Amino acid sequence: MPARGPSHAYAQPVLRITDARTGDPVTATPARRGLTRVEARVERPDATGLRVLLTADVLVRALEIGGTPVWTVLTGTEGRADLRARARTLGIRPFEDERDSGPGPGLGLGEAQVLSVRARTDGPPGSASTADEAAGVLRVEVAPADIGSSVAQDDESASALRLALLARPRAEELRLDAADLADAEDQLKHWRGAVATWATRPSGPIPDPVREQLRAAWEDDLDVPAVLGVLRKVETSGTVPDGARFETYAYADRLLGLELTRDIGRGAPA
Repeated sequence: MPARGPSHAYAQPVLRITDARTGDPVTATPARRGLTRVEARVERPDATGLRVLLTADVLVRALEIGGTPVWTVLTGTEGRADLRARARTLGIRPFEDERDSGPGPGLGLGEAQVLSVRARTDGPPGSASTADEAAGVLRVEVAPADIGSSVAQDDESASALRLALLARPRAEELRLDAADLADAEDQLKHWRGAVATWATRPSGPIPDPVREQLRAAWEDDLDVPAVLGVLRKVETSGTVPDGARFETYAYADRLLGLELTRDIGRGAPA
């Protein structure tokens, strides 16, 4: 009788992401546990630049969940201090400054992959420069974003702004207004309250089908809106116990970075 392999729920994750040079999905980590450099190329500290850096942050989180060592680098930006201040507010972890003596655009010593996250260009898939192709850089492009002047960008609304930016596919152009932020604030408040309540219930493991759905979502071209969709289904499921709901949301938040467990112990209703 042939030996049985590991269940799909606990198989080694394989993150595949679209390479904007070709338009084809490729494996983000060709070497198991090989060092991957994630470069966030931000030209200006505007809404599009912030979206690029946030996408890079979530990409790093997905790689780390899969056990991939990551080196993060910030390149190409003007107004770097302003960008870093806004990034900290959004819970984006620090990226190193580009080094003059660094390995350059291609693979460096000991690196298995380079993922360059940047704003989308006007050219069609496959129009990247020959230099990019020769360097072996996987290009991850993000559509432009605009944040209306009525949208609060302070510490209090930061997590809601992060959710609003993550809720739309990165390939779609995005314009956020005050109503979008209010919707995100309501959703976040609701989820944090629910998680605080579920945390008081007996613990339970994440159901295998739910874990598979979460991982299938973010391993499929870093589909964060699909991850959020899984969370919505889990919340209303009649078969997932509250303790398992808590574990599911805490696990997904390793990717999302929304501090969904923040209100635990703050007097949430039983």
